[in-house]
Amino acid sequence: MDLNPSARQVLEDDRGGGGTRADGIPSWLAQAHRSLTEAAGVRADAPLASGEIAGRFFEAHPGPVTDGGTVWWLVDTTGRREAEASLRDAREQAAIRAMVSSTLLSSLNVPRCAEVAAQMAAEYLADAALLVLPPVGRRYPVTHALRGGAAEHTTQQMDPRDVPGLAEALQGFPPVPARWIDPGSLPGWVVPAGFGGAVGSVMVTPLPGHGVSAGALILLRSSTVQAFTPDEEAFARIFAARAGSALSAARLYSEQSAITATLMRELLPPTLESLHGVDYAGRYRAASDHERIGGDFYDVHPGAGPAQETFVVLGDVAGKGLDAAVLTGKIRNTLHALLPLASDHEQVLNLLNGALLTSHHTRFATLVLACVGREDDGRVRLRLTSAGHMPPLIVRTDGRVEEAATHGTLVGALSSVTVRTAEEWLAPGETCLLYTDGITEARGGPLGDELFGEHRLRLALEECAGMPGEAVVERVQMLAAQWLGSGSHDDMATLAISAPRTGPPVGVDSTGNEHPRRTP
Repeated sequence: MDLNPSARQVLEDDRGGGGTRADGIPSWLAQAHRSLTEAAGVRADAPLASGEIAGRFFEAHPGPVTDGGTVWWLVDTTGRREAEASLRDAREQAAIRAMVSSTLLSSLNVPRCAEVAAQMAAEYLADAALLVLPPVGRRYPVTHALRGGAAEHTTQQMDPRDVPGLAEALQGFPPVPARWIDPGSLPGWVVPAGFGGAVGSVMVTPLPGHGVSAGALILLRSSTVQAFTPDEEAFARIFAARAGSALSAARLYSEQSAITATLMRELLPPTLESLHGVDYAGRYRAASDHERIGGDFYDVHPGAGPAQETFVVLGDVAGKGLDAAVLTGKIRNTLHALLPLASDHEQVLNLLNGALLTSHHTRFATLVLACVGREDDGRVRLRLTSAGHMPPLIVRTDGRVEEAATHGTLVGALSSVTVRTAEEWLAPGETCLLYTDGITEARGGPLGDELFGEHRLRLALEECAGMPGEAVVERVQMLAAQWLGSGSHDDMATLAISAPRTGPPVGVDSTGNEHPRRTP
C-alpha cells in the first residue's frame, strides 16, 4: 500500500501504537482494504472504514484509480466526534435538569424534597450525596443517600468548619474547587454507612434559596472513580441551584401553611354545645368549597355582662373570602373586648360601629345579638337585637314560625347605629334560628336562577317543630345545598338556640341548687 506524504506523516505519528502493523498501516484500514479487494473492485455503496490513528479519529473513504486499484481518502473526524459527544452530553444534562426540576418541584414537603434531591444527586452526580440544611438551634438536619439506595434523615451537632468549604456554602458563598478539598480531612459523619472504600474526591456546593441559603450539597466519589471535572462541577452547581430553589419553595410553603393554620384556628367558627341548660348548634359553609373561612361568623360567650347571661352573636360582613374573614376576625375580637357591656346591645353596637369607621377597612357588617338565660321552669329568655340583619325566626312546638320583632341599622356605614331590641321566650322544645342571607339568597332550583327565599325557609322550619337545634341547622343547610346544586353561592351560617324539652340546667339540680359538674 502506497502512502502520500500527508498520510505518511499521520501514520508515522502513530507508529508503534496499538493496532498498527509493521508497515505503519493501521490494522482497521488494512482489513477494510483487504475486504474491498476480495470483493473485486470499489462499489458505489462500499462501506466506510473508521478508526483511531495517533489519538485522533479518521474515516477512510475508498475510491477507484485507473489501474484498477483503490485509493483511500482519510478524513479527520475528531472534531466532529467531540462535537457530537458534547452535544449528546448537553442533551443528557438538559434532560436530567428538566427531570430534576419537575421531580423536585412536585413536592412542597421539605423532608420529602430533601430526600428526592439527595437520591438524584447520588444517582447522577456521585456515589453518595449529603444535603445539609440550615441549623435548627445547634443541630443541622442532614439527608444522605448512596447511589441506588434510599435517603435517610439524621441530625448532626457539628462545626461546619470541620468540612472544607461547608461553612462558606451554608452562607451562600461560591464553592471552592473540588481539587482543593482533601478527602482525608473529612469528619466521620460525612461518609455514610455502607459507602464502601475510601473517599477519592469531594465536592461541596451551596444550595441557593430565595434570598437566603437553603443549605449545602456534599458529593462524594470513591477512590476508584475519576475526580470531578470542571464540566461536572458546573453541572453540579446547576443541580444545586435547582435543588435549592425547590427546598426554599417547600420551606416557604411550610412556613406559610403553619401561619395560615394558626390564623385559621382563630377565624373558624367555634364548636357549639349545651351551655347553662340551653342547647346551641351551628353550621357554616364558606362561599368557596376550597376555603374554610369567609365573611359569615357566629360566637357564643358564656356568662357575659353583669347579668351573667350567655352572649350570642351572628354576623355577615360584606364580601367573601380572605378579605372578609380578616374583618370578621376584627369584629369578633372587638365584641369579645366589649363583653362586660354585653347586656346593653345598643351601646355595644355603637362602640363597634365607631371602631369600624376608624378602620382602614371600607366594608360594613350586619349583626344579630342575643342575650340568653334559662329560667327555673325550663323556659329560655331571649333578648334579640338586629343591626341591619334579618330578624331571627322562632320555631314553636306547634309548628308555627314567628319572626322576632327586632330591627336596626347596619354597622360600619353610618355615624351611629339605631336598633330595637325584642324580648322573646322559648318553651321547652322550641328553637330560635339565627341565619345569614347566604341561606335565603341561595340561587338555584329547577331553572337554576331562583332564590331559596324566606318563604321556603319558613316552610322548612315548620317541619322542624320539636326537633333538636342540631337537627334544625343540619336540615336548613342541607335544603339550601340541594337548592343550589352545583351553582355558586355566598357564605352560609346558621345558629340555633334551643330550650331542651326536659331536665334542669346543666350544673343545677331539680331544686335549683348548684352542684359540681361531673366528667363522664
